[in-house]
Amino acid sequence: MLAYVIRRILILIPTLLGVSVIVFLMMHMTPGDPAELLLGERSTEQALDELREHLGLKEPLYIQYGMFLKRLMKGDLGETIWTRQKVWIEVKQRFPATIELSLVALCLSCFFGIIFGIVSATKQYSIFDYLSMLGALAGVSMPIFWLGLVFMLIFSLNLGWLPISGRLSVGIDLEVITNFYIIDAVLTRNWAALKDALWHIIMPAVTLSTIPMAIVARMTRSAMLEVLRQDYIKTAKAKGLSKFIVIFKHALRNALIPVVTTVGLQFGVLLGGAILTETIFAWPGVGKWMYDAVMQRDYMVIQGGTLFIAALFVVINLCVDVMYAVINPRISVQ
Repeated sequence: MLAYVIRRILILIPTLLGVSVIVFLMMHMTPGDPAELLLGERSTEQALDELREHLGLKEPLYIQYGMFLKRLMKGDLGETIWTRQKVWIEVKQRFPATIELSLVALCLSCFFGIIFGIVSATKQYSIFDYLSMLGALAGVSMPIFWLGLVFMLIFSLNLGWLPISGRLSVGIDLEVITNFYIIDAVLTRNWAALKDALWHIIMPAVTLSTIPMAIVARMTRSAMLEVLRQDYIKTAKAKGLSKFIVIFKHALRNALIPVVTTVGLQFGVLLGGAILTETIFAWPGVGKWMYDAVMQRDYMVIQGGTLFIAALFVVINLCVDVMYAVINPRISVQ
């Protein structure tokens, strides 16, 4: 197992190198000039040339990429063009907001997706099975940005039940310790801030969880149907075991193997989908930050943020592979 983990970590290096090359070339091939965005359209050509020289944009692409790799080997993701702040510092400040949103969305998608999948499998061809699978199909088909806008229109503008944007309401004070607002509110026993943070995260988390929830439900149903047809399940039923024990002790554990793979991959998808969700709900996370960077053509932010998310995605996949052996001891790494 240790050798396998080391090999997967070593694969991370060429993966991130390839991602950096693709992102670097795509950003420099798209139209637009960061210097012109910074100084405005009425700036003089001399001022633009001086700023391009200062930012290193007049160098050939291979030299610019080489400078980026040199900084990256030192653990430096560069500085943002607009604020001159270190990219890594910006990531540390904004990443907790993205992780908090993604984890809540993942918990919602796993909890409801697995429940719907189990009930649909055990009540195959029932009205609940048809309705849940129809809902799963609708969840996969609906775009996140459209669903978010619909939720805002219904629950914020029309009903006034939920806040429309942000992580905390104006006037709510919270002592920031970890930058995870829910955890910080619990640690400081600030129950007013905890309630407000939970109300703010409901709508973006539900929006972000719809597609993973639908995928998890369909995968759970399919895996459970396959397991329930196995001979050992029939033997367990013949021994007189209760339906609850047969389903949750014998069937579900084996059915969870493909589900765990799906959940691990969906967590990476959540980090990518958070860009749209955070932009719609003005959630101050990495996704909103990278969206603003694309609009401002901030090369360093886009490259650093993309590399960070790619590394996180590979690490998540590695953790999912390791969890296989925990869920099913018959699986071993050769």
